Amino acid sequence: MTTPTTTTQRVGLYAWAALLVLQVVWYAWLYPPQTMSPLLTLALTVVPLLLPLFALPNVTRALLWVGTLALFYFCHGVSETWSSPADRWLAMIEVVLTLLLIGTLGAGVRRRR
Repeated sequence: MTTPTTTTQRVGLYAWAALLVLQVVWYAWLYPPQTMSPLLTLALTVVPLLLPLFALPNVTRALLWVGTLALFYFCHGVSETWSSPADRWLAMIEVVLTLLLIGTLGAGVRRRR
């Protein structure tokens, strides 16, 4: 595994890790789902964020995968912000983390040009 070479990549990796931790805290501890199995919910929200670990030796590629996945988490965060007042603060954190993650991808591409 190579270490990130730029500050932008480090910020992207931290946002990815924070998004992963947020999903676990949200669905396993703070607001476990009432209608679904908590384990199923964790599998559906955490496992996709773990898939880019296979590309981690190439940090840029791993962040690209996570950035693509972050679009779904962004949509989830926006819908939860509007529909669930109890979870609103967690959903807003999710939106901010996904925007930070996608922003680091854009900054990395801009820097290379």
